Amino acid sequence: MASQVMLLGIVQGFFLALVIFLRASTKSAIHWFGWALVVQCLVFLDVYLCYTGLMKYVIYLNDSTEFLVLFIAPTLYFFLYTLLERKSFSLIKFWPHFVLPTLYLLTQIQYLLSPEAIKLNAYLGAYHRDLGFVPDPVDFDYSYHHIKDRFRWLVLSSFVFYLFLTAKLVWKANKKGKMSTRNIRMDKYSFSRNTVIIFLVLFVCLFLVFLNFDDDGGDHYLGMLETLTIFITSFFILSESRFFEKSWIADKYETLSNNSVAFESVEEMLADSEYFTNPDISLKQVADKLGTNANTVSKLINSETGMNFNDYINQKRIERSKIRLLDPNFSHLTIEAIGQTVGFNSKSAFYAAFKKHVGQSPSAYVKAKNNEKRA
Repeated sequence: MASQVMLLGIVQGFFLALVIFLRASTKSAIHWFGWALVVQCLVFLDVYLCYTGLMKYVIYLNDSTEFLVLFIAPTLYFFLYTLLERKSFSLIKFWPHFVLPTLYLLTQIQYLLSPEAIKLNAYLGAYHRDLGFVPDPVDFDYSYHHIKDRFRWLVLSSFVFYLFLTAKLVWKANKKGKMSTRNIRMDKYSFSRNTVIIFLVLFVCLFLVFLNFDDDGGDHYLGMLETLTIFITSFFILSESRFFEKSWIADKYETLSNNSVAFESVEEMLADSEYFTNPDISLKQVADKLGTNANTVSKLINSETGMNFNDYINQKRIERSKIRLLDPNFSHLTIEAIGQTVGFNSKSAFYAAFKKHVGQSPSAYVKAKNNEKRA
């Protein structure tokens, strides 16, 4: 039963990765999610072969994916980083994350190149000790075991480290107050938060398996957990028809046309002279300044933020108004006047937008902040 569950997860995981690679841009965040799936599926394919006994037919591959276990946590982190920070992956910047897996691989080259008798004994020792062992080559050097015996601690340390980094990313994103519009059922910040929760659950299960099993006999439990995670992800993809078309995770608009622009260009243009505070700003004006069309800009903003153009502009105006409401240099202005300085034509429009994005009225926000200062 466990083997069938693992096989289902592995096949489904490879299928999802294939769909992602065929549909997503190579520079997108979702592309890294595809690589995370591939790494996990390769690792658990090794577990499946060992658990079912099929490894005896390809014994030369035993433990060949061990170093990839140390890539599971980093690839998930790369996915969340490119998703939340909206920055492309740079090997020059991220090379330290490859050091541990690479060094571990180098320490195990002696084992990977060892005779099949050594690998067969390693497999028997982990799964079938009662069957005995085959004779080892005379004077074989087992020095690689010094690191191999500490592999579990390396894995746990890796998960703890990247769990901290991913949680920090999500906290930072939520602190910026970037929220999707109400018609988006699952925004990328919620998805990222759930990824961290799954990360934590996986770490706890990993720790419990390592605690209760001296060898690899408990790895099939992790394989079944992985299958559950993959099918939850699959359910999300199927239930969200906008996954590759209208969703935040989709990269449909990353290669819209030859005159497509990067989201960073939109951000920079609006930040220049605080152009978003212009009360007459329009989608067409923004598109013209960027040398593209309104449809492209609209879809790009929706894809990156989950917001339409008006909500996107209003969010920027509200963030600026929050600063000015507390700035002594603007204390001579009324709340309505401050709303006008950031681009709102009327008091009602300012109050409505402020309450939508902040959750309270401007006056209540100022009062709360002043009370915090006195406390």
